[in-house]
Amino acid sequence: MADLICKKEVFDIVGAAMAVHRELKNGFLEAVYGDALSVEFKEENIPFEREKALPVYYKGRLLNKKYFADFVCYDSIILEIKAAESLLPEHEAQLLNYMHVTHTKVGILINFGEKSLKYRRLIL
Repeated sequence: MADLICKKEVFDIVGAAMAVHRELKNGFLEAVYGDALSVEFKEENIPFEREKALPVYYKGRLLNKKYFADFVCYDSIILEIKAAESLLPEHEAQLLNYMHVTHTKVGILINFGEKSLKYRRLIL
């Protein structure tokens, strides 16, 4: 079996999200989980940028519209968080679009809205 890309980094990010979910459970707004995750990332020394602007190009031209990723961790992993009843195909499509425009290979989609934390690791 081939080694997973960014295996340790993804493990650390998901572990931080699990710590947040253990403490807060489900039921809060996405912004609350984002704030709590920022605290957890700092405590665990996980490098991150929050609400990072992602430029979008068309035919080599920079468009006015930008995407904003919830988090970019380790300068190489896009993290999108949700607080929904369940993860939906459009949540995954959103993350894949972010990954595509930035040429990022690894993305994580995390949902704090369910009784148990749910996550998906996406690879381009």
